[in-house]
Amino acid sequence: MATTTPEIWISNEEGKRKLEGAELEAFLADREATRFQIAEREAQAQAKADAKAALLERLGITADEAALLLG
Repeated sequence: MATTTPEIWISNEEGKRKLEGAELEAFLADREATRFQIAEREAQAQAKADAKAALLERLGITADEAALLLG
């Protein structure tokens, strides 16, 4: 199955035009890098939440009880 290159259009004060060639490749690479960064941040946030839950479990307290202790 062949992959198709998406059509990307931009608008500016001169009008609307389609991105092509190197400009399109740069846009697509930047978009992919942004997706990777978002996924990485989400994975880090999930790891932090998992570590917090594990600590609370070991301590035998709830998140509300921990907030009261730290409050």
